Amino acid sequence: MTKPGAPKRHLPTSPFKAPVVPAPKHFAVGDQVTHDMHGLGRVIGIEDGIAALVDFGSSQERIPSPYAKMTKL
Repeated sequence: MTKPGAPKRHLPTSPFKAPVVPAPKHFAVGDQVTHDMHGLGRVIGIEDGIAALVDFGSSQERIPSPYAKMTKL
C-alpha cells in the first residue's frame, strides 16, 4: 500500500508517458517570495535542502522543503 500523497510508480511496459517530476525549487537569501498561507515575504535564511526561513513582516516562519505553497517572485 502506498502513502496517500506518494506519487504512483510508472511501469516500463505502460503505454502512457511517464509523469514529469518537477525540478526542486531553490531559494537564496534576499529572494522575495509569496506563500499561499502567509502572503508576501523575504528569505532571510536557508538550511540547504531542508528549509527556508522567511520574514513575512508580522512573523518569521520556517518553511520546510519541498516548498509546495511558496513561489519566488
